Amino acid sequence: MSGSLPCRRRNVRPFLEVLGRGATEMLTELLWPTRCAVCDRLGSVLCPDCCHGLPAIDLWAACPLCGAPQGRIQCCECNPVLLQAAGIETLAMDQVVSVFELNEQARRVVVAFKDEGELRLAREMAQAMARYVSPEWVTRLQGVIPIPASEQAYRRRGYDHGELLAEALAQELDLPCLAVLDRPSTRDQRALGRAQRLQNMATSFQVSMVDAILETVLVVDDVYTTGATLHHASTALRAAGVQEILGVTFART
Repeated sequence: MSGSLPCRRRNVRPFLEVLGRGATEMLTELLWPTRCAVCDRLGSVLCPDCCHGLPAIDLWAACPLCGAPQGRIQCCECNPVLLQAAGIETLAMDQVVSVFELNEQARRVVVAFKDEGELRLAREMAQAMARYVSPEWVTRLQGVIPIPASEQAYRRRGYDHGELLAEALAQELDLPCLAVLDRPSTRDQRALGRAQRLQNMATSFQVSMVDAILETVLVVDDVYTTGATLHHASTALRAAGVQEILGVTFART
């Protein structure tokens, strides 16, 4: 009997720690119950009805380069005329896909995750994004690269939403998350037009040293608006020697 007591005592502390975490979670849920980011219904951060109601982009009708909805035959986003007006000849990405069109419901998901601190939405968003990443892509990919938040945004929010989203997607795809992009201070993109966005991001990314040579990577962002962020992040990656750059975003304007 005496020989069994120490084993029991060693197991008490982990049990109490688990019990304490469970009690904390129960108290938190009691005081601040989980609600859907879209409809405010109790129970989950994104309820099944709202998830199924988000406007999914048809990849068969989307632009095969930039992923613009209904852009397969004639893209109104990455055609030579618009690119030339923006001061670039071609996009630095090889291909981009986006999951949802950015209507009011999809915007609520992004805002709740990005600005309101509902970090559990990273998993929900990543699961939807993983379904749009081709299995053929995954066989070539060496890692998932996040678009980092600016220094100002990180100080304001206290977390890097881009890295959290990329980490969740990397887990879904069973790939490493490679935080190799650095982002010095830039203006907030949301108040800028197309040309201003491209100019604002022109020198905004740097690539840190990595141990292995990267040939094919997946760059992750929450929203594709004009493509300026992905384009200039990809330009920096190209300069660092990356040969193939694929992109995925949760939503697209």
